[in-house]
Amino acid sequence: MKPGPRLGLSAWVAGVATAHLLALHSLRPDRLGPGAADTATRRIEVSWVQTLQPSAPPEQPPVAATPPPRERGRVHRLSSGALEPAAAPASAPEDRLDMAALSPIEAEPLADSALPPLAAAAETVESAPSAPAFEWPPSTRLSYSVLGHFRGPAEGQAVVEWLREGSRYEVRMTLSIGPAFAPLASRTVRSEGTIDAEGLQPRRYDEETRALLTDTRRLVIELGEQSIRLPGGQVVDRPAGVQDSASQFVQLTWMFTLRPDLLTPGTTIELPLALPRRVEPWLFDVVGPETLATGAGAIDTVHVKPRREARPGSDLTAEVWIAPTLQYLPVRIVIRQSAEAWLDLELKTLPQQAAPSTPAAATPALPAR
Repeated sequence: MKPGPRLGLSAWVAGVATAHLLALHSLRPDRLGPGAADTATRRIEVSWVQTLQPSAPPEQPPVAATPPPRERGRVHRLSSGALEPAAAPASAPEDRLDMAALSPIEAEPLADSALPPLAAAAETVESAPSAPAFEWPPSTRLSYSVLGHFRGPAEGQAVVEWLREGSRYEVRMTLSIGPAFAPLASRTVRSEGTIDAEGLQPRRYDEETRALLTDTRRLVIELGEQSIRLPGGQVVDRPAGVQDSASQFVQLTWMFTLRPDLLTPGTTIELPLALPRRVEPWLFDVVGPETLATGAGAIDTVHVKPRREARPGSDLTAEVWIAPTLQYLPVRIVIRQSAEAWLDLELKTLPQQAAPSTPAAATPALPAR
């Protein structure tokens, strides 16, 4: 961005700094209250000892004696640990589930035989003598460069950490705008909970936003066994398979690792999300393969995009590019508030990982609980 011919350098710098500040500070819920951020549990500490190198995804064992025909456009709903095909409603208004609209590649009626659920796939893996059981990856750290726009260009950096200690997990994401040594604004989100045969079970989500000349803003979502308490104090029922804004990326990684066939273009996945204002199902469409030129080199990915369009005053949307050769991790994340306000996170270096867990500390393989 270059200053106009009659715009002084100092005014231009001040304007860009203000845009950077507003870019992150405005991408947050308003009037949600502070929550209970001071009661967060201890952080999982790890040491990064190795670099994850791209490699072919592990060969998946067969999930059925006779593989069912490939399906396109089927909605797979995460429920009680299994990905189940959603039945088409008798009638669907335009803004709700429409099976025809979910099948951009093949419009013929879908067969009754669905892709096998995650639980069934895991049971088949377990029953095959030579098939390795699913293992969660060791703690992983991903570093991203950030570009974006909000009333002007925005630039910064982000770090996402997947931390595991036995059956306990933590997902932590820190995003800052401006120079790393003196950011103009930053946001840290943290999801913590447990791991079981159904993937991640979030128990708490924390969000903290800092910006120059403003008070630190904190909010908390508490996820109990049967209910969820939102930052504003509302208590709602907890749906099966619910995730939060941070854990959703790891849950998708788990799903795609166990079921790589879900990355078939045209597939749609429904995932319940607990967001600061509401808890509701979101639809994610598998768009198709893309090769990205990242700071870590060219990486083959699959683009996964939420069905919902970003619009001012609504929830933020996040589309991801999943890399099968990097343990199905997201190497690009685009967070949108509207068509004019967005942040683009792109992998800067290859992921760092901790040493693999010892057998005594390993999480039981799926589908044991």
